[in-house]
Amino acid sequence: MYIIEAALEYFISLLVSGVYLARLTSSIGIPDHITGILSSLTTLGCSVQLFAILWAGRTRVKRTVILMHTSNQLLFTLLYVVPFLDLTVGQKTLVFLTFKLGGALIHNVVQPLKINWFMSMVDDSDRGKFTANKEIVSLVGGIVFTFVMGTVSDMLEAEGKIMESFIVCGVTLLVLTLLHTYTMIASREKPRDKKELLPMKEMLKALTSDISFLKIVLVSVLWSVVTHCYSPFNGTYAIKELGLTLTMTSIVTAIQSTSRALCSRPLGKYADKNTFAKMLNICFAVELVAFTLNIFTVPENGKLFYTLFHVLYAIGLAGINSGGINLIYERVSKEMRVCALAFKNTLAGLIGFLTTLLASSLVKRIQENGNSFLGLEVYAQQVLSAFSAIGVVVLIIYLN
Repeated sequence: MYIIEAALEYFISLLVSGVYLARLTSSIGIPDHITGILSSLTTLGCSVQLFAILWAGRTRVKRTVILMHTSNQLLFTLLYVVPFLDLTVGQKTLVFLTFKLGGALIHNVVQPLKINWFMSMVDDSDRGKFTANKEIVSLVGGIVFTFVMGTVSDMLEAEGKIMESFIVCGVTLLVLTLLHTYTMIASREKPRDKKELLPMKEMLKALTSDISFLKIVLVSVLWSVVTHCYSPFNGTYAIKELGLTLTMTSIVTAIQSTSRALCSRPLGKYADKNTFAKMLNICFAVELVAFTLNIFTVPENGKLFYTLFHVLYAIGLAGINSGGINLIYERVSKEMRVCALAFKNTLAGLIGFLTTLLASSLVKRIQENGNSFLGLEVYAQQVLSAFSAIGVVVLIIYLN
């Protein structure tokens, strides 16, 4: 059920991010730099993950997780209602922001609780392989899902029925939400022993005085800076400057997901035999190549370079996403894992969102100057890729 739940949650995230979010904001009339900020609201939502600690002392969290997860996904579904509202652009933007931020906040409060609930059912010696298998199912399912949704949306848009495409996406989100809720209801919960539970103040004090834990947190913080410098602006770059259709981005997603799926299990096995830190060294090196290549992505080579960037980026992510969680599980005792995950994600989320705000002002300035930066004719996303590449270099040096 954890594997199915993760896949459904991934499908939901696809419809409220990237090119799908960019299409929504474009139809409303929201400019690119604001779309970038809206894209990173999920990251800002991470700042409330410390509230998850309030529930960390409970022996059972299933009911809380189900109620909150369903609520956040219903708010995401309402995003596709906004274009139909008879409001001004400013009013629609405010409503859109409310739904997106509200959904992100609730999602992030509940996420550490859900991860700890499901991961408690996994044997510690198999965490690398299990997280790889879980990710592979999500990615393979995502290939089919994005291709179908992209093809249908493009067909409707080509017929001048973009609003109808939003209806299709909204109804799909609602169905996915109901199925996702069912997987959690059908999942078992292994109640924790009360003897394992510690007061919140005691857990935070122990974690913040643990130097090895804080070093691990800084890895996630630096990676958050790298990704939130560029990623929130990737969707608008694809559909506007590069002129890619949703069908094309779906094909790229399929290639990207296949690459990630093929690399996920070998990286998981490597991490189980060696360490997750050594695995991350490989992954970050691949990401450095990806962002360096992306500096040269322009409309003339858009289809090829956009695809190559996402393939390399996906290969790196095959280990990075699970590595961040499993580094925590390697170093932190069972009773403090919810608190540790919440603390790490809160700090990384806040820093990531601040990074996007700075990047957003740079995007606005470059676009207002006619796509010019330091006398060079470049797109804003090319400049952001350069900064991300520099960030990865810093991260690799720190990790080593």
